[in-house]
Amino acid sequence: MAFVAKRCGVKFDPPSVVLVYEDGKTKKMRQRIMPVRNFSKFSDCSQAAERLKNNVRHSAYLEGVSLRQLERLHGVLRDRMRGRTLKQSLASLRLDPDQDLNKLSDEELARKKAQMDELFEHNRKRKDDPDFVYDLEVEFPEGTGHETCSWDEDESDDGF
Repeated sequence: MAFVAKRCGVKFDPPSVVLVYEDGKTKKMRQRIMPVRNFSKFSDCSQAAERLKNNVRHSAYLEGVSLRQLERLHGVLRDRMRGRTLKQSLASLRLDPDQDLNKLSDEELARKKAQMDELFEHNRKRKDDPDFVYDLEVEFPEGTGHETCSWDEDESDDGF
């Protein structure tokens, strides 16, 4: 590989993806700014990321960058165009276990589900993995303060 991607980010004005990479021949760190063209607050981030990754001028540099990361960077750019701050945009990329997903828009919900799928695949154990255990049993501590629910109570006089 001629170029090794080290860091990737965005530049808001003009909207661009910034790549810091190491040149394989000279071993020097370099920076490449790739403008994001024909992108608006209504654009599809996955299509824009694919378009950038498949661009003839940039494809060799973006070979080591995942399409998912480019999609997230485009999402940050689109959020800025929609008037959201960088902090709000980055917060929407994190998974919060206490967040009510019922209150999210369809687009934000799809983003969260994609993140959960990615995390699941990352943590998934397959039969081929060296630390795979077929019938894993885990003991959970009793003092964790589990919640009780009214339907857990034994009231079998209902006749059902």
